[in-house]
Amino acid sequence: MRFGVLTGGGDCPGLNAVIRAVVRKGIDQYGHSFIGFHDGWRGVLPEGGFEPLTIESTRGILHRGGTILGSSRTNPFRREDGAGEVRGGLERLGLNGVIAIGGEDTLGAASRLHQEGIPVLGVPKTIDND
Repeated sequence: MRFGVLTGGGDCPGLNAVIRAVVRKGIDQYGHSFIGFHDGWRGVLPEGGFEPLTIESTRGILHRGGTILGSSRTNPFRREDGAGEVRGGLERLGLNGVIAIGGEDTLGAASRLHQEGIPVLGVPKTIDND
């Protein structure tokens, strides 16, 4: 299977560790492949960017602060057809789903996308210790 990974909201410690763990476990244990979306949900939208995530590309990232993918506070539901654009992005890239790492806004969007039938898995993070 093929999945996208994104980090949204404010930077905090541990984001790169989650990216690395998802990629390593997914490849080693299940044979999945991954792409990383740049700048949170913005990366999934038509103007967004992405890069392949491999064991090699995630090697040595644990000590780096922030997130190698970048983040933003982009919410696809602030666009007229944001859910449709997300669905189109996944189809265009041949993805089976998205792993969204983020806080309240990022995972709120993930929950709404899931309710619309888009396969999304959320990994919670906080910079507010809440």
